[in-house]
Amino acid sequence: MDYQSTRSASVRATSAQAVLNGLAPDGGLYTMPSLRDIQFNYPDVLGLDTLSMATVILSALLPDYPEEEMAKLVRSGYADKFETDDLTPSAAVGEDTVLELFRGPTSAFKDVALSMLPRLMTAARSKCGFTDEILILTATSGDTGKAAMEGFCDVPGTKIIVFYPDGGVSPVQKAQMTTQKGSNVCVCAVRGNFDDAQTGVKRIFAAVRDEKLLDGSGVSLSSANSINIGRLAPQVVYYFRAYADLVRAGRIHTGDKVDYVVPTGNFGDILAGYFAKEMGLPVGRLVCASNANNVLTDFLRTGHYDRRRPFYQTVSPSMDILVSSNLERLLYLLSGDDSLVAGLMEKLSACGSYDVPAEMLAKLKELFWAGFCDDEGTKAAIGKVWRDYHYLCDTHTAVAWDVAQQYKRENPDHNPVVILSTASPYKFPAAVLEGIGETARGDEFAVMEQLHAVTGVPVPKNLAGLREREVLHRDVIAPEEMLSYVLEKAGKKNW
Repeated sequence: MDYQSTRSASVRATSAQAVLNGLAPDGGLYTMPSLRDIQFNYPDVLGLDTLSMATVILSALLPDYPEEEMAKLVRSGYADKFETDDLTPSAAVGEDTVLELFRGPTSAFKDVALSMLPRLMTAARSKCGFTDEILILTATSGDTGKAAMEGFCDVPGTKIIVFYPDGGVSPVQKAQMTTQKGSNVCVCAVRGNFDDAQTGVKRIFAAVRDEKLLDGSGVSLSSANSINIGRLAPQVVYYFRAYADLVRAGRIHTGDKVDYVVPTGNFGDILAGYFAKEMGLPVGRLVCASNANNVLTDFLRTGHYDRRRPFYQTVSPSMDILVSSNLERLLYLLSGDDSLVAGLMEKLSACGSYDVPAEMLAKLKELFWAGFCDDEGTKAAIGKVWRDYHYLCDTHTAVAWDVAQQYKRENPDHNPVVILSTASPYKFPAAVLEGIGETARGDEFAVMEQLHAVTGVPVPKNLAGLREREVLHRDVIAPEEMLSYVLEKAGKKNW
């Protein structure tokens, strides 16, 4: 039994069961009790190609999958689907390194994980003797939805419903989701923000579990959000890939520490960096970059988490989040105290806030640094990076770039810096175009063409021609209708 719930050490599962279930039955998240118990020697993977590196790392994190089996799953998930064999190439931009995580089939970092999760889940069904159809429920702030639907499209034994905030994603992100083909995929807008959608999904899991609403139906729920360990584990790989690239380029020597700056809202992407550190990778500081919804910045600086604050719709919508679900895993791994975590999560649900003990705050400050950047700063960063280095970045990457410069100014003895770039600039063309000093004209699809004409940066193939694709999904519901919507869909064989 390799995994346990963050809220109860007695709730245990194998890694395959954890992938299959997504969320623990007590509402907690599955995690290993300690990542330091993994037998792993990081220098052994630095010379490997990316697919081999992924095989070794994922087998270590998910021990139910032997390396021979994992190698086949990795090749099936990644081969010939990304722009480069490295999957996530590194680019030197000034004195820093930008890790390009947007070279996959939907031009977002979520592709790295969601190209693998369907394979891991299908294999887990076989390992666990599971015969129910798996219904994936996912809330998205923009990129997860398309990447999840792309990954699960027509995968046997699965269906997927994606909920996104109505008006809370970019037009390009919306078009990517609402034009998605596949007999087993569905996307629905929710009147509200991302937290409303994410909370609604968690409530559905709880209601189905407590009221046994799907018992005997031949359908079981799971998740493709980063609350699923099978979604989080593949993200660990690109921290090792970036480090290996720096070694190969002669910018560091094996054993030197590297600081990683991560734009994050739900805390999954930066938590993967903490996993890499616990597995031995010489990670210096993990720098958490937030937009105007800076709940994580405040928490990492003070130890006080408070979601009771204004919610801002920004030009970096994938980070417009006030309840960061993956933070729960970090709280457990730092404390080893399931009762403490359960209590903190209960306070967050009931009161909207909590405070961590002083010793945990000290650990957080040692491991993390945090900053934020508003929309004005985001656009200014896009313009500066383009003018100074002729490198075009999206709005989320620009937040990370700005925070990286804040971090370096306040920490002059910093290690070499890697900035995680999470999306193509063409997913947010209007804001990017304005950032480089141009006036956006027409809808976002016309602006995409305008951005290409001005910069010469190629438009990703998956985004070109998006405007002409047929809209297949038009549902819009209130948060309180989500449960009945899911139950109705679960009762239908054909969508």
